Amino acid sequence: MLPRFKAAAVHAAPVFLDRQATTEKAVAIIREAAKAGAAMIAFPETYIPAFPVWAALWPPIDNHDLFVRIAEQSVLADGPEVARLCTEARALGVVVSIGISERSPVSAGGLWNANLLIGETGEILVHHRKLVPTFYEKLVWASGDGAGLQVVETRLGRIGGLICGENTNPLARFALMAQGEQVHISSWPPMWPTRRPSSGGNFNNVAANRIRASAHCFEAKAFGIVTAGYMDKAMRDFLIARDPEIADVIDHTPRAASFFVDPTGEVVSEVLQDEEGIVYVELDLNRCVEPKQFHDVVGYYNRFDIFDLSIDRTRLAPAKFIDPAPAAAEPQVRKDAVEPAPASRD
Repeated sequence: MLPRFKAAAVHAAPVFLDRQATTEKAVAIIREAAKAGAAMIAFPETYIPAFPVWAALWPPIDNHDLFVRIAEQSVLADGPEVARLCTEARALGVVVSIGISERSPVSAGGLWNANLLIGETGEILVHHRKLVPTFYEKLVWASGDGAGLQVVETRLGRIGGLICGENTNPLARFALMAQGEQVHISSWPPMWPTRRPSSGGNFNNVAANRIRASAHCFEAKAFGIVTAGYMDKAMRDFLIARDPEIADVIDHTPRAASFFVDPTGEVVSEVLQDEEGIVYVELDLNRCVEPKQFHDVVGYYNRFDIFDLSIDRTRLAPAKFIDPAPAAAEPQVRKDAVEPAPASRD
C-alpha cells in the first residue's frame, strides 16, 4: 500500500516586503495546518518576502528603490528565517514547501526565485532555483540551475515541484516524472498582469495554471498541489499609494487560485481565489497506480531508443578557486646528527 495523508495548499499573502514578519506568519500557518492534521504544507511562489508584481506595473527606471528593498528583504538559504521554518517543521513533524526570494551569499544584489522543500526532520531536502525567470521577472531574479530538479523519497511518497512558468517546460517536468514523482507542487504568484485590462486579452492565470497542473498530473499520474499567492489590502494599498493610476490594472487583473488536482487531471478540492485560507485534501497515492496502465511515459509508453534526455544537476558557482598547495617545509637537520669534520694531521 502506498501512503495516504492530508495535504494543505496555502493561499495567503505575505507581510509585504517584510521577511521577518512573513516568516512568523508562515510559522503560524504551519501550526494551523498541522493542527488540522496536514502532514504536507505548501506555500506560494516567493512567499518570503513577496512577489515583485511592480516589475509589471512600471518601467524599470522607476523601480530602483523597490529592487533595493526586495534585495534587502530576501533571505539566505541558510539564514535565520529558513532555520526558523526548519525548526518548526521538525517540531511538528511535517513536510513544508515554501517559495523564497533567495539572496546570493556572494552578491548583495544577486537574487534567485527559489523554493525549499523541508523534511519532517527539519532538513532541507530540495533547494531549487527557478531555471529561467519569466517575462518581467528577469528584472529582479537571475537564472537558476538544475541542482534542484530532484524528486525526494519521503514517508509521504515521492515529492517534486516546479515554480510558476517552469510548469510549462516539458523537459523540466519530464525530469521529475523520470524520478517517479507522485506528488507535484506547483507554486504561483498572486496575479500576473500582461496587458492593461481595458485593452482585453490579459493573461487568465486561473485557467492557465489549471491547464498546466492538470496536464502534468495527467502525464505523470501524480497528485498536484497548486498553491498561489494572495494580494491583501496592505499590498494593494502600498502599490496604489505609489501610483493611483495602476488601480485599474490591479483591480481588474485575474487573481490566482489554489487547489488540488488528481492523477487524472481533475480538480478535486475547493478553489480559493478571492480570500485567504488553506485548502485541505486527503491524498491516496494508491490512485496513482491504475492510470499507469494507460500511459506510463517513464515506463513502457515511451521510446528510449529514440529519445535521449541528459540533465545536468550541477550547482553553479560564479568562480572556481584553485588555491596553491602549502609549501613543503624545509627539512630540519639536528646539530648533533652532523658528523664532525675529520681531524687535521698537522
